[in-house]
Amino acid sequence: MIRSNNSRNRRAADLTIGCLSTYRVGVELRPPSYFALAALIDGPLHGYAIAQRARELSDGRVRISTGTLYALLERALAESLVTAGDPYVQGGRQRRDYTLTPAGRALLADEAARLAHASRAVSGRLRATSDAVLT
Repeated sequence: MIRSNNSRNRRAADLTIGCLSTYRVGVELRPPSYFALAALIDGPLHGYAIAQRARELSDGRVRISTGTLYALLERALAESLVTAGDPYVQGGRQRRDYTLTPAGRALLADEAARLAHASRAVSGRLRATSDAVLT
C-alpha cells in the first residue's frame, strides 16, 4: 500500500505529544517542558523558581538544569507560550519573571487532557487483563 506524504504527516502529527507548530518549530511537551510551563499556572516566576516549582509539581521526578530551562523558555517565548518581564535585581541577582500566555494555558490544557486520556486507556487495559496475566 502506498501512502501519501500527507497521510503519513497527519499520522505522525497525531503521535506527537503537545507540539505547537505555528512556524514549523514547536515546543514539544516532554516532562521538563510540561512541568516548567505548568509551574507558571499560578502566576509569574523567575527561572530558578520555575525549576523549583516544576520539581515540586512532579514530586521530584523532574529536575530541570539551567541550560534546559532557558532553552525551553526561549522556545516558549518564540511560540508566544510565555512572556518575559523586564529584568530586575533581587538578592544581588538579576532576574526576569515569565508569565504563561493564553496560548500557553491552552497548550497545557490540551496536553493534560491527552495525558489523562492515555492514562485512562492504559489503566483500563491493565485492569481488564490483570486476571489473564496473573493466571
